[in-house]
Amino acid sequence: MSSGPAPHVTSSASEGAAGSRLLLVRHAKAMPKDTAEDFERSLSERGRADAHETGRWLAESGYEPNLALCSPARRTRQTWQLITPALTDPPPAVYDDRLYNAAPNALVAVLTERGAGLDCLLLVGHNSGIHELASALCGTGPGDLLDRLRAGFPTSGVVVVDLPGGWDGLTPGEGRLTAFWSPAH
Repeated sequence: MSSGPAPHVTSSASEGAAGSRLLLVRHAKAMPKDTAEDFERSLSERGRADAHETGRWLAESGYEPNLALCSPARRTRQTWQLITPALTDPPPAVYDDRLYNAAPNALVAVLTERGAGLDCLLLVGHNSGIHELASALCGTGPGDLLDRLRAGFPTSGVVVVDLPGGWDGLTPGEGRLTAFWSPAH
């Protein structure tokens, strides 16, 4: 267990909403952009530690995705690989080229396609697309969570969105922001 400061976590009291649940994870902190080609950038030391914390938070929170969707970039793959040891029953992962630095509409297309018949998806992706998607989807939720989301989506952060309309509910404003966690720094 970490002896550092408590992670920054906020969540709403709503549990088990009907429909589907989307867990959006921003990849952990990567090495600076001038160290490698963007697609090949690996995680920094801080990023590796934060990704482990993200895995622990997901496990302790009881979220059980049926499938993990992940950009094939090195930093997103490493983030997912460092999250999984904390999970009791890690879901299968799909590395989809369409998720690399994708815009929100491309993310929605992949989620809609891959989510059919599933209750919960986890997506490991990149800013700015993942932040723009989370902000657009979340039409309701506790005001403090919505304010935090508007302010940014930190590396290794997790945004939990409940979609009452299921995967067909991936339209602006139709989601409920249920939880927002990020490592403490």
